Amino acid sequence: MRALLSVYDKTGLIEFASGLAGLGVEIISSGGTSQTLADAGITHLEVASVTGAPEMLGGRVKTLHPKIHGGILADRSKAAHLEDVAAQGIDLIDLVVCNLYPFRSDPSIEMIDVGGPTMVRAAAKNHDHVGVLVDPSDYAQVLAELSATGALQAATRRELARKAFAHTSDYDAAIVGWFDATGAPEAISTTGELPARLTIELERAGELRYGENPHQKGARYRTVGGVRGFWDDVEQYGGRELSYLNLFDAEAAWRLAHELLDLDGAEVAVVIVKHANPCGVAIGSDLLATYQRAFDADPLSAFGGIVALTGEVDLAIATQIVSNPLADVLIAPSITPEARELFAAKRKNMRPLAAAAPTPERWALRQIAGGFLVQDPDRFIANRSTYQVVTEATPTREQWRDLELAWRVCGRTTSNAIVLAHDGQVVGIGCGQQNRVDAAGLAAKKAAGRAIGGAGASDAFFPFRDGLDAVCDAGVSIVVQPGGSLRDKEIIEAANEREIVMVLTGERHFRH
Repeated sequence: MRALLSVYDKTGLIEFASGLAGLGVEIISSGGTSQTLADAGITHLEVASVTGAPEMLGGRVKTLHPKIHGGILADRSKAAHLEDVAAQGIDLIDLVVCNLYPFRSDPSIEMIDVGGPTMVRAAAKNHDHVGVLVDPSDYAQVLAELSATGALQAATRRELARKAFAHTSDYDAAIVGWFDATGAPEAISTTGELPARLTIELERAGELRYGENPHQKGARYRTVGGVRGFWDDVEQYGGRELSYLNLFDAEAAWRLAHELLDLDGAEVAVVIVKHANPCGVAIGSDLLATYQRAFDADPLSAFGGIVALTGEVDLAIATQIVSNPLADVLIAPSITPEARELFAAKRKNMRPLAAAAPTPERWALRQIAGGFLVQDPDRFIANRSTYQVVTEATPTREQWRDLELAWRVCGRTTSNAIVLAHDGQVVGIGCGQQNRVDAAGLAAKKAAGRAIGGAGASDAFFPFRDGLDAVCDAGVSIVVQPGGSLRDKEIIEAANEREIVMVLTGERHFRH
């Protein structure tokens, strides 16, 4: 029996190779693997002595040779194959042990393995006759089987082949993901907008307590080879395991909180989310005061919600948080030991999370029958410099601040959405309504008079003036909306009639 060993990850290599040698297996090796075996005193043949050709091109070419691949690919059930290898003086190879360069941790052209995947795929294709090992955790099982029977059983070879193809598939997906992340899709797109083909490979990164409901299983998967997401480095300080909705809502809160930090007066931001929609939002300079203002926006909805804070949670903030109704999850850049101790004593079921800032996503995907809907992630492209003030009245600095806060939050709220804000605090949110009038009425009811003099935002245009009137009835002094309705002129006239400022962004932000 002959085995070819060529591995980057040398975990367990010496013990495995010693076990093979003890069973009388002839070992072939090259490069760093050969040196490791030599240092351990394990007898083996170098690949160059088998092929009669030296390694070349800085190691890019060493196993890519007929005397290696002929020995791996020969179908021992076909006489013609055996005649071919005999005529060429090729000895058969029965076991290939290979894992690949660590492209995911160090993506670069030089980390794109060529010879390794070729050997792995060749051995996996010919698994009726050849065993292939890509995972050091399988070494013990293979040694035990070889010791017991002298050969690998068909079922073992098949399972190892499946694992090998998964290994190379993940590897190729990581490379494609790297190209995607560095701009390759635009280069090959047939439309100039979205690529003609997307390759997305997912690997399970962690189990979840359950899915959207307790009877559903849930897990978090990450993109193989893509940009590392902040969830991979989140630290959880106590509480139960996270569920599907914990992650979904925490992501929404965390992203929105960071999207607010470039607004006027937003040294810190606090967002409270319930069922994927914000229910309390505030910006300011003092984190403790900002948290309380966000909570006060809608204390009833905040119960069992997700709290995202863009500053460190210290003992004073933690004390205020535990004095309020329970939050399911708290997410912040850092949490002091004193705060963690208080949470552990007073909020055993809350999950405090420390997380890095979220990274931008490349695509937004949603599954449908037989495939996916794909789009660019929704971003705020228009800004104050491109907005149109279309009324006789013009905004003050304070009105601009409230307008931009209401607009950002409205864009991250389920449509139809109306958001009311005043003095750096969101005071009323109406979302998920089938018509804009009901959304405005719901927002005004929650504001309960606190929107007087503030700003109102609509995620899409007002098709009729009744929606605008409902927002104005909450007492706002300025309204922001995309514009684009056939009745824009009528809506603008209504705004002048109500003596408010109206600003058009030219940019709709539906969210479903």
